[in-house]
Amino acid sequence: MAKNRHESLGLTDEQALDIYKHMLLARKLDERMWLLNRAGKIPFVISCQGQEASQVGASFALNRDKDYTAPYYRDMGVVLAFGMTAKELMLSAFGKAEDPNSGGRQMPSHFGQKENRILSQSSPVTTQLPHAVGVALAAKMEQKDFAAFVTLGEGSTNQGDFHEGLNFAGVHKLPVITMVENNKYAISVPLEKQIASRNVSVRAESYGMPGVTVDGNDPLAVYEEVKKARDRASNGEGPTLVEAISYRFTAHSSDDDDRQYRESAEVEEAKKKDAIISYAAYLKGEGILTEEMEEAFIADIDSTVNEATDYAESAAYPEPESALNYVYEE
Repeated sequence: MAKNRHESLGLTDEQALDIYKHMLLARKLDERMWLLNRAGKIPFVISCQGQEASQVGASFALNRDKDYTAPYYRDMGVVLAFGMTAKELMLSAFGKAEDPNSGGRQMPSHFGQKENRILSQSSPVTTQLPHAVGVALAAKMEQKDFAAFVTLGEGSTNQGDFHEGLNFAGVHKLPVITMVENNKYAISVPLEKQIASRNVSVRAESYGMPGVTVDGNDPLAVYEEVKKARDRASNGEGPTLVEAISYRFTAHSSDDDDRQYRESAEVEEAKKKDAIISYAAYLKGEGILTEEMEEAFIADIDSTVNEATDYAESAAYPEPESALNYVYEE
């Protein structure tokens, strides 16, 4: 019997289902955060909706027991796959003292968790790329088999950090995988006003590394390319640039009105390619996801999101006296 797609990539049925569950959890958490924001309960949301397939598919291709990730602010799917919990993400959204990212000090979606090797994120965009390259340099200097995985939006590829990070990684053949989540908009600026090249991945050649563009709505396609990149890194062959093409379903953030720069019809057309739906259809077609299983997954995830919301909403805020903790040496 011929292998199906996920089996040909080395994924078991259970792993293929786990990818779906992580994508669905990211979507459900994100949707809940928008409701909480509109109800005035949390201050800010910056969404992963439409990009879950890229995030989770890529993460599953990595060694999540060894590798480090430097995510950007939309990467709820990445940090969930690396071990952050729904409860921890909700604590961050509410800005509570137990928030593992910053103890309630940093904006939501500015991730950082030492135990899961999630590098602390800075607010200026693209600074995470040189950070990831630094981790990859440490891997090479210490002769250890781990890689750095860094993500960013296509708008960030026009920042100086992108050039500096990839140039250094290419020169020194470092084990770093850079994934550009091309969602077509840099806040309000459409792709055609951002770059003149035919795509982002073509830039890889100038840094002496392979570059590939992949369908970001297909988690298995993203898995395949990131797995190749991880193998290259492990074999000492250096860095890779992956461009995953998707679409941002929501406004840039809860403070943005995307009706000012794109038509609602464009968004609705993009939603026809929603990976949550298409990947579920693939799993059903292969006979490993049934309607009953899907309903059970949704019920379980809804319960997880409810529990996380209730816990975070009732958790304590940081003590005002702790505002300067970790800022000055004590």
